[in-house]
Amino acid sequence: MTDRERLLAAYTTSRDALLDERHAQGHWVGRLSSSPLSTATAICALVLAEEHARGTGQDFDPDELYQSDLSEQLLQSLYWLAGQQNEDGGWGDTDESLSNIATTMLAVAAFRLTGVPAKYADLLERADAYIKQQGGIRGLKRRYGRDKTFAVPILTNCALAETISWRKVRALPFELACLPQSVYRFLRFPVVSYAIPALVAVGQARFHNRPPLNPITRFIRRLAVKPSLDVLAQMQPESGGYLEATPLTSFVVMSLAGMGQAESAVVRRGVEFLLASVRPDGSWPIDTNLATWNTSLAVNALHNAGEDLSQLDCLDWLLSCQHTETHRSTGAAPGGWAWTDLSGGVPDSDDTSSALLALAAWYAKASGTQRQQIAVAARAGVAWLLDLQNRDGGWPTFCRGWGRLPFDRSGCDLTAHAVRALHTWHAIWRQEPVSVATSKLASRLDEAIEAGFVFLDKKQQHDGSWLPLWFGNQHQEQEANPIYGTAKVLLAYRDCERLDSPAAHSAQLFLLDTQQADGGWGAGPSATENGFPAQASTLVETSLAVEALLAGAGDTSLQTAIDQGLAFLVEAVEQGRLSETPPIGLYFAKLWYHERLYGYVHTVSALGQALRRDPMADRDARQDEPHLSRV
Repeated sequence: MTDRERLLAAYTTSRDALLDERHAQGHWVGRLSSSPLSTATAICALVLAEEHARGTGQDFDPDELYQSDLSEQLLQSLYWLAGQQNEDGGWGDTDESLSNIATTMLAVAAFRLTGVPAKYADLLERADAYIKQQGGIRGLKRRYGRDKTFAVPILTNCALAETISWRKVRALPFELACLPQSVYRFLRFPVVSYAIPALVAVGQARFHNRPPLNPITRFIRRLAVKPSLDVLAQMQPESGGYLEATPLTSFVVMSLAGMGQAESAVVRRGVEFLLASVRPDGSWPIDTNLATWNTSLAVNALHNAGEDLSQLDCLDWLLSCQHTETHRSTGAAPGGWAWTDLSGGVPDSDDTSSALLALAAWYAKASGTQRQQIAVAARAGVAWLLDLQNRDGGWPTFCRGWGRLPFDRSGCDLTAHAVRALHTWHAIWRQEPVSVATSKLASRLDEAIEAGFVFLDKKQQHDGSWLPLWFGNQHQEQEANPIYGTAKVLLAYRDCERLDSPAAHSAQLFLLDTQQADGGWGAGPSATENGFPAQASTLVETSLAVEALLAGAGDTSLQTAIDQGLAFLVEAVEQGRLSETPPIGLYFAKLWYHERLYGYVHTVSALGQALRRDPMADRDARQDEPHLSRV
């Protein structure tokens, strides 16, 4: 068993470190990894936008937009990008990522477009060799399968940089964006729900540079050019960045600039977003921030650890992040939360579930006014989640009914999170008088939760694991992360008192079987059985596995694994490894990222719950600790 004093010290260190990461306004912002993919696309977008803006001959002064020395900025960005090339000649999505063909093709396009690579010895030769070894365009298409969300924009970028011909770029039916949003999910788009801006801009770039031979299709698409551009403008958020995402915004900017629209308001606002979001070292992250997600995760972690949330001052901020109007990008109804508080965020099931759990944690000790505010927000959030549930019983990310492509289907991690949030608020409403509206809402919860578990039971793998949608492990076969998925789903079985079910027992056995010799969790057994390189255990995956197993701590068969996992976490904290950030997150279609706060948040949650569940824990000693002392 882990020494209680060391466990307490490690928890206190982690908790205080997490509190120190807060923004001045009291919430958490975090820091996303810089991304070679984002940086490459931003470089291309800025080069093409400036080049075509200066060549328009129209009443438009590009110097108003490019106020700084853009060439100096681009040189700095290219220098940063060159420094990220891996030994195999390719680029990965982060500084910790394995090379992949998508990012490598985009990096090559950036260097070809700017004409700078001569300064970097054999950079392009090594990159071209890597691309050839990965199968070139066929390899890129193989990576994304049926999902054209990234494959077609990447090829469009390459065509604009003249590294491939336009005949290699698939045409996209941008004219469909002119139809009402309410019918989008029935149209079998070749891109996912959140990528309509790419469908329009990239589709139009392909149409402009290589019109279809069919005269009817050509006529229809010509008629759809202006109205679909109007849709693109309507979807653009105040920040100018679609989804606050550098790659998506860059694809829109470069596509429109490349077809003579460099002076358009969409391009100008997109360029402003890119120039405002570049980092001092010349790199770009995949998204501006995950502030709402990070804040709700941190609040839930502190609550799980038994801390008094009334001392935190970010409740009003989290309430203000709830979307209160129909979203112009996805058509999402009011009531949900996005990953960020910025204008480009889109409400989704994972962030809404996390926010609802955080509000429930605050609810018991909230003041009268705050309690009423939380109740109103929770009703809207619960209704939003209920209306999002798919027919298969699971929850998608953004939009109900978009189940054709991978990142629009129901997800196990999303479903488990939604079930936990709904169950938590159902329990609260059962214990107190509620309004008629709330009572009607509560009547739908049992059926929705049960359907969620039916979905989860069906999606459990033969080895007892569940696979998540938005998180992965680059060392695993198919880049899946069964540790993350299984742990997240087990928490739903724990909260709903279903740990005695066969599904939960199988999942616990999976976690026991995948624990590594160092006591932690990282790559699963298939990582070595199928020839993938071994991976050291990570703080995030170990913390999640320990938290999931802690619910069954009374089972002697689990206790040894729990103790070993805790020992790994304690030692990692003592060694100062809280800030380690291996890539675990997936953004859009297999775009990797890491977030600085993930290690802090999940370690606090696991160690804090271990302290709370240990019947031998020194409660007096823990009470002497200044809870949330850094508030």
